[in-house]
Formats: sequence, C-alpha cells, structure tokens
Amino acid sequence: MDFNADHFALFGLSRAFRIDAATLDARYRELQAEVHPDRFANAGDADRRRSMQWATKANEAYQALKKPQERAKYLLHLAGHDVGAENNTAMPVDFLMEQMEWREGVAEARAAGNHHELEHLHHRLRERMVASYEELAALLDDTKDYDTAADRVRRLMFLEKLLFEIDDAIVALEEE
Repeated sequence: MDFNADHFALFGLSRAFRIDAATLDARYRELQAEVHPDRFANAGDADRRRSMQWATKANEAYQALKKPQERAKYLLHLAGHDVGAENNTAMPVDFLMEQMEWREGVAEARAAGNHHELEHLHHRLRERMVASYEELAALLDDTKDYDTAADRVRRLMFLEKLLFEIDDAIVALEEE
C-alpha cells in the first residue's frame, strides 16, 4: 500500500464520480481490518503509530468518497480545479431567486405547522439534488467540464444546506 496514493487508488477504484458504493464499503472494511490499531496493540511504537496513521487516512478517504458532494470536490481537487466556495460566492440571479422561493416556502410551512408541505418540499428538493448529481457525474466523468462541475458543486452546497433546513423544520414540528 502506498501512503501517498489518492483516495481512489487507496480503495482500488477508478477516479470517477460514479462509483459503486457497495464496493467502496467492502474495500473500506477490508482496509480497516488490515490497518486497525487493535491489530497492532502488542506491536512496537512505530508500528502502532503507522497503524494509526493508516486507519486515519482510510477513514478520511472513505468519508471523502462516500458523500457525493465531497467526492466531487475531491475529483475537482485532483484535476487542479478548486471549487472556490469561500471566494466564489457569485450565483446567477435566477438560482438565487429560486433559493429565496424555497426558503419562503419552508418558512411558511413551518409557521403554519404544515408537516405535509415540508415533506413535499423535502421530496421535491431530493429529486432536484439527484438530478444535479447525475448532471455532475456527466460533467466529471464524461465531458471533464471541470469549470461547470465546480459551479454545480457550489449550487449543490446551497441545496444541501436548504435540505438540512427543511429537515430541521420537520423535526421541530414533530417535537412540538
């Protein structure tokens, strides 16, 4: 095993947005079984430290590849394209207007105690996100359009935040 391998190589996967989650999970478990610190409890300090470093690397790599948005960011990083979420917050007006409409809908449904409407908004947004991830897969894997992919990742960051807000509103209504 090469400690400097990228996350995909660590798990024996191709560098692609479209990955088989079951294969990732299985390879993660295999790697953890090999490097888990418990296996090195009676080893010397250097071997225990190396085991801890490998286990940490495996965990970080798994978390980055398991989540679609993080996997997209990592692929962009490997391709030399920064998402630029911190310094590139400009979004098209129509996208921002749509975000405002979504948030107004969430606020109205929450204020009215309309659990059904919040569930409906959640479902619609999840469908939108699935379509966005499919578009992202095409941009990253098929056309290698990294600039557009970075834009879509920034948009998905907004959508994921909105999804958390909807989920929080649903939980708040359930707790009332």
